[in-house]
Amino acid sequence: MLVQANIGPRKSAHVVVVGNEKGGSGKSTTAIHVAIALLKAGQKVATIDLDSRQKSLTHYVQNRKLWAQRENLPLEIPLHFCVARAEGLRNDENEHAEFIAFAETIGAIEHTHDFVVIDTPGSDCYLMRLAHAMADTLITPLNDSFVDFDVLGTVDPQTYELTGTSHYSEMVRDARRQRRKVDQEAADWIVVRNRLSTLGSRNKRLLSEGLQSLGLQLGFRATDGFSERVVYREFFPRGLTALDAINETTLGTRPNLSHVTAREEVYSLLEALMLPIDEKGRRRAAARAEWFNSAHKPLEIHDLLD
Repeated sequence: MLVQANIGPRKSAHVVVVGNEKGGSGKSTTAIHVAIALLKAGQKVATIDLDSRQKSLTHYVQNRKLWAQRENLPLEIPLHFCVARAEGLRNDENEHAEFIAFAETIGAIEHTHDFVVIDTPGSDCYLMRLAHAMADTLITPLNDSFVDFDVLGTVDPQTYELTGTSHYSEMVRDARRQRRKVDQEAADWIVVRNRLSTLGSRNKRLLSEGLQSLGLQLGFRATDGFSERVVYREFFPRGLTALDAINETTLGTRPNLSHVTAREEVYSLLEALMLPIDEKGRRRAAARAEWFNSAHKPLEIHDLLD
């Protein structure tokens, strides 16, 4: 379940940005699971895909919408946008066009939705930096290896002690400074360890110690994310998540223990994120669930007479 953070009244949407300069770390999988979890908690959620070339999140949402229509399933679907990168010859004109497109998208939803979940490209670009600068919660998925750790910092090859920070870490630090100048707030930065190994190892321990040390230096929290499971890839063609009611109709095959474990992983991650869920949203979710449960039942006699 989601944990409610202690915050004051919010006038605009809480922005969740999922970012990492390295591809294949599970950004889109993380983004869709966070978005669907928030929808299931009764929140009004919009999603934005800034990777207009790969469009992984866009395809995920499209697959979900098509599967819900085909099977007549009550799947929660966020209001989705894809902001395209400008392809002109001049860099300044491209950035201006991207800024306008991004600002117009945010402006259309920030006061009508509780959350905006943004999936960013796996490389440094203007739109990626723009999104990081306005994040309230920044999630950085990271494969559980020193290959991916290099995105955040470098270590001594003999002692494994930290020797420096990466370009991405410095970009995030600059983005948080810019944010603090605007409203004295800084993004809550969470590094999520994905594709966790099921076996204990020296490298795993050293990686954990390195993340703890770097987290103290850069100001992020580290938490476990998703293990290397085939089920996460099986969900994509139908736009499903580990939080949906998984059965033979929705999944096309009988669920197994791996599906159950995947759901527990998602719940654990969502608790660690500590996103600001309000009680009004929880009541909306409960009312909607009750409606879905009774929608296909025949009307009682007293319902007709009332």
